[in-house]
Amino acid sequence: MSTGKINVQTENIFPIIKKFLYSDHEIFLRELVSNAVDASQKLKTLVSLGESKATLGNLKVEVVIDKASKTLTIKDNGIGMTAEEIEKYITQIAFSGAEEFVNKYKDKTPEANAIIGHFGLGFYSAFMVAKKVEIHSLSHQEGAKAVRWECDGSPEYKLEETTKSQRGTDIILHIADDSEEFLEEARISTLLNKYCKFLPVEIKFGTRKEGEKDKEVEVDNIINNPSPAWTKKPTDLTDEDYKNFYRELYPMNFEDPLFHIHLNVDYPFNLTGILFFPKLKKSFEVQKDKIQLYCNQVFVTDSVENIVPDFLALLQGVIDSPDIPLNVSRSYLQADGNVKKISAHITKKVADKLEELFKKDRTDFETKWEDIKIFVQYGMLSEEKFYEKAKSFALLKTTDGKFYTLDEFAEKVKATQTDKDKRVIYLYTSNAEEQHSFIETAKERGYEVLVMDSPIDSHFINQLESKLENTSFVRVDADTIDKLIKKEEAQPSKLSEEEQKKLQPVLESIVPKEKFTVVFESLSEKDAPMIITKPEFMRRMKDMSALGGGGMNFYGSMPDMHNLVVNSNHPLISKIVNEKDEAKQKQLTKQAADLAMLSQGLLKGEELTKFIKRSVELID
Repeated sequence: MSTGKINVQTENIFPIIKKFLYSDHEIFLRELVSNAVDASQKLKTLVSLGESKATLGNLKVEVVIDKASKTLTIKDNGIGMTAEEIEKYITQIAFSGAEEFVNKYKDKTPEANAIIGHFGLGFYSAFMVAKKVEIHSLSHQEGAKAVRWECDGSPEYKLEETTKSQRGTDIILHIADDSEEFLEEARISTLLNKYCKFLPVEIKFGTRKEGEKDKEVEVDNIINNPSPAWTKKPTDLTDEDYKNFYRELYPMNFEDPLFHIHLNVDYPFNLTGILFFPKLKKSFEVQKDKIQLYCNQVFVTDSVENIVPDFLALLQGVIDSPDIPLNVSRSYLQADGNVKKISAHITKKVADKLEELFKKDRTDFETKWEDIKIFVQYGMLSEEKFYEKAKSFALLKTTDGKFYTLDEFAEKVKATQTDKDKRVIYLYTSNAEEQHSFIETAKERGYEVLVMDSPIDSHFINQLESKLENTSFVRVDADTIDKLIKKEEAQPSKLSEEEQKKLQPVLESIVPKEKFTVVFESLSEKDAPMIITKPEFMRRMKDMSALGGGGMNFYGSMPDMHNLVVNSNHPLISKIVNEKDEAKQKQLTKQAADLAMLSQGLLKGEELTKFIKRSVELID
């Protein structure tokens, strides 16, 4: 037996490992199981190269709980270690890596959430949950002797020969009193499912029963799928295989994805994975089924915000890359060359896939548009290169349910919706039901009205206005139709200025001044006597403020403003002006204004009750 002391520059590294490295102590299991898998794969490589005469057999990693002795053991039948190798890899290389990591990150705890194995520290994460750790190992080398290493969390360790007949390594953790949750079967099962679900070597955790009740047999409980879909060639997979893999990733999601993208790159970086398009509809729901990031089939995180552009985080699936540096801060991640290349590649692949689907079967693409519209718009808003690709397949939908690309729609409305100042006016509705009367008026003029009802349409409209030449978007209820698309000078008013001034105070007395501005306009006699409009600029600023961004918060706190547009050419307005009885004049004015309010869903509560009562009296 020999004893030794780990060369420690930091006073005592173990309390630091335990206290500072992770808020998440559970990470130790990922590290130790990953090491066991590595040991298995290394042996496989050596045998294939003829550098080991070992018989592979069935390579397997096993996790065993012993509640009585308060131990958790991770076993493998991989490459194993000699005494010299334990001295080298555990007490020298791994520990110097541990020390380097601690020195770098002990004052930056939030940034230390990384695959600590990159520092050779994977093994030492065991001390986050264990008061003592033993290693029992037998090397694959011929004539090797089994050895046992033991350390109780101080710099002293013990190394001696032992009896172990099976090749491989057992890591035995004597669980600390404050970490006994890791002796619970359910807790370990959850962690294995989270971190080790797709590791490339079988992971056994206990046994389970299979077969009919009267013919049940006990079999190994293998918790992982060693050959997940993303590790296979796309040509070897069917659509059903992709759907099955989606269910494997998200067993609680009962809707099939719309389509998938298989990533497979080995130069200039390594990247594999499968991304799925879920049905997004019109909501920006918090993603519960996020993209999962793996490193050589080891789960790392589902917080991929710094690795893929924000809009891609609306997708689901798996990205696997050993080239993403996981041992550095998030700010460094954003500047890392490989991460930028990977991010740009994924963005391009997604755009290419959407373009391919659009060209291959436009009708099918149109049926899926409402489900992917937010994703495409968000991508166009956040990534210039995505915008350039997406402008050929991004669709605009009219109130008639027809779809047009940006170029197709521009061509369609150029002749009819160009105003006297040579600007093309795109009319749109954010709620076809509420704005029905305005839509009908526009259609009577032969105009097209777009449906723009996604949560980010106000931002998307601003972008399109900046990209499309001489084009403005105006919501269909922002003003009277002839003012939205001015074709010629307004027709003369039947009311004189003097008559308008006489009627102004009557109108202002029936609508609240802080919410309404009274405006006289000479419209057609066929138009309504009074119309309520919502000025485009103010409403759009408020919409953008509601979604956040762009320094629009100031507008969010302002009250809703409307225009009460009085049609000075309507016979009812002339009748109101000429009415000598003041009470009757006010009653007619109020009735006309309330009708305008009612058409916009603005008449509620007591005012609605009064209106109904007054309407009955007028009929009588």
